[in-house]
Amino acid sequence: MTFPPSIRSLLDRPELIVAPGVYDGLTAKLAEQAGFAAVYMTGAGTAAARGFPDFGLLTMSEMVDNAGVIARSVEIPVIADADTGFGNELNVTRAIREYVMRGVSAVHIEDQVMPKRCGHLDGKEVVSRDDFIANIRAASAAREGRDFTLIARTDARAVLGLHEAVWRANAALEAGADVAFVEALQNLDEVAAVPRNVAGPCLLNLVHGGQTPDIALGDIHEMGYRIVILPSLLLSAVFKACDQALASLRDTRKPPSSVGVPSVRSRFQRMGADEWDALRTRFREPVPEPKHSAISGH
Repeated sequence: MTFPPSIRSLLDRPELIVAPGVYDGLTAKLAEQAGFAAVYMTGAGTAAARGFPDFGLLTMSEMVDNAGVIARSVEIPVIADADTGFGNELNVTRAIREYVMRGVSAVHIEDQVMPKRCGHLDGKEVVSRDDFIANIRAASAAREGRDFTLIARTDARAVLGLHEAVWRANAALEAGADVAFVEALQNLDEVAAVPRNVAGPCLLNLVHGGQTPDIALGDIHEMGYRIVILPSLLLSAVFKACDQALASLRDTRKPPSSVGVPSVRSRFQRMGADEWDALRTRFREPVPEPKHSAISGH
């Protein structure tokens, strides 16, 4: 049995890890089929798929269960949003164990006050330095030596400034985190400053329409980042495509043409239909007569 590479093993390679944001098994499979080496379970997308804004309204169980669906759907490593760790050191410990059990390769834990909100919205609050670092220490210990990457996210830039965010990123790395994630950088100078001043691998979050400017992936790599996540890439595309399809049906009163559209069968094949069809006949060989079919004593 072979296992997919982990985020840790990808970090050992020179290439930038590009992880599109996915929120269910379908979007995860599409990203894998497009050739990406990893996927990112977006918390905003996970909330949206359940009809909620990204306001910290989902429970740990809801987040972890969705991460498990995504991890079982692909053979590439999954980075998952673990929000604030869902509480203090006790909750963080359980959360890490639950994500590990579901086959997730990495998570990020942030320093926002619960209930958190999307990192690219105003009005955020962050916990104290001591509380954040205690949670990072607990998360690191909960891995129990497994090949599981811990990403420390700080939202302090928007609340306390870039200097404090960099301080927290470095302190988190010293406390056991593997990667630093400074959220919601507001201009190119700030984006470039983080990997220069953080003593460890850095992750950049590119949110469509968010506070961080759009940057080419090559430029991100040259700045020194090791991972880039794009949480809203597919979610934004879904909003646009669905709005257009629904408006067309409403206005024209006609269903879309089937000309040039992949068949139902071909769509199912992208979800593994051939493998499942093979199971229909795999176990249907003629049943031989049992060697011991008679009831003894009769």
